[in-house]
Amino acid sequence: MKLIPRYLIGQLAVMTVYALLAFLALYSFFVVIDEVGDLGKGSYNGFKMMQYVLMQMPARAYELMPLAVLIGGLIALSQLAAGSELTVMKTSGLSTRKLIGILLKFGLIFAVATALLGEWLAPSLSRQAENMKAAAVNGRISTGTSGLWLKEQNNIINVREMLPDHTLLGVKIWRHNEQFRLAETAEAERAVLNSDGTWRLQNVRRSILADDSVKTETAAEQQWPVKLQSGLLDVLLVEPEQMSVTALTTYIGHLKANRQETGLYEIAWWRKLMYPVAALVMALVALAFTPQNTRHGNMGLKLFGGICLGLLFHFAGRLFGFTSQLYGVPPFIAALLPTAAFAFLGIYLIRRQERR
Repeated sequence: MKLIPRYLIGQLAVMTVYALLAFLALYSFFVVIDEVGDLGKGSYNGFKMMQYVLMQMPARAYELMPLAVLIGGLIALSQLAAGSELTVMKTSGLSTRKLIGILLKFGLIFAVATALLGEWLAPSLSRQAENMKAAAVNGRISTGTSGLWLKEQNNIINVREMLPDHTLLGVKIWRHNEQFRLAETAEAERAVLNSDGTWRLQNVRRSILADDSVKTETAAEQQWPVKLQSGLLDVLLVEPEQMSVTALTTYIGHLKANRQETGLYEIAWWRKLMYPVAALVMALVALAFTPQNTRHGNMGLKLFGGICLGLLFHFAGRLFGFTSQLYGVPPFIAALLPTAAFAFLGIYLIRRQERR
């Protein structure tokens, strides 16, 4: 790599990391304030609160990465312009086309980082964080690699996972009598929660233990009288935005096979695919809002405008997602439109600068 591209990418990357750390610090401050109300519930203490906040960091970094690329790029390019370094580079042969190429390489680095965070690290750690907090606040449950364990009256229950529609998969129940001797076991392929808190088990196999015999029964469906507090099983629930592309693909297939609505999850799937591209687009927008002439005192105004634009992009994706659900806009269009609009805006502003 030549000296100028290496220098530019280094400056841009450093300022982007600084911007991302600043956003994460601000986010952590507000999360800590929000979590203080849960301190003292069960075994949820200050150490576990900080552990919860830290484990949520990759998910927040994933969400904030395009905004950090924009603001970091704006600050770095503005500093280079203020020191006349950009002017020297351009007079030494750095054309706008080459500068755009360097910015796209810089954006690609953070696009790859965004994809890695969103597909592997963030979903896993977010789920572990929610599990850890729920297990601490609700002392009756514990979580691990085998799913969620809880005790309700005379029942010990294990649930492997819960789908976003609250269908439970891999349910195992052990019931003991008043003498704490095992009286019955049940294993179900899946369970559906009833409105009164009881469960409707599907594909059930039961074993009833007597003093000198074991009776085995099977049933396609059976009501189970276990009642749980509302939201106790939400520790297993993963929101569409927190799911990886692989998990979303699997679950969309499950919904289609059962003729259920898939719109919400298809929007999340397309957003997951398009979101890393936003880092590339934000690098172009940063160049478009970089002041070319710092002597007219417009640097602060352009920086402010660029930051507002980044915040607008951050919330535009959610807005288009809601619009897609309300008005039936195809999920692909709803996910693509914000990124495409900002890309065209960046290209237009760069061409406008060149004409001047």
